[in-house]
Amino acid sequence: MVDSGHIIVYVTVPDKDSGAVIGRIVVEEGLAACCNIIPGLRSIYRWKGRLCDESEVLCLFKTRAVLFDRLAERIKALHSYECPEIIAVEVSDAFKPYLDWIDGQTGLKPASQ
Repeated sequence: MVDSGHIIVYVTVPDKDSGAVIGRIVVEEGLAACCNIIPGLRSIYRWKGRLCDESEVLCLFKTRAVLFDRLAERIKALHSYECPEIIAVEVSDAFKPYLDWIDGQTGLKPASQ
């Protein structure tokens, strides 16, 4: 496996509507090719000295690694949390046509065209 230059960015939001707003904007702006919105998350964490147990929604953004900083800044600007979870995971390998599709949706001409 080889580093593909692509990432999946994990972001938690308070509800589906928040995820949809952020997802639509960043996909429309070409910062991500896709945003999956997955409801039903339960997050247990410590925040400002308090133990929290909250319902959240997980958003998964598919994009190119070179866009991470711009994507993270845009998500931060749109997000309601003071310190949003924005975590990138490298895609070591994937179906090449799907990676080409990500490239095309994020402003890069796919190598196979």
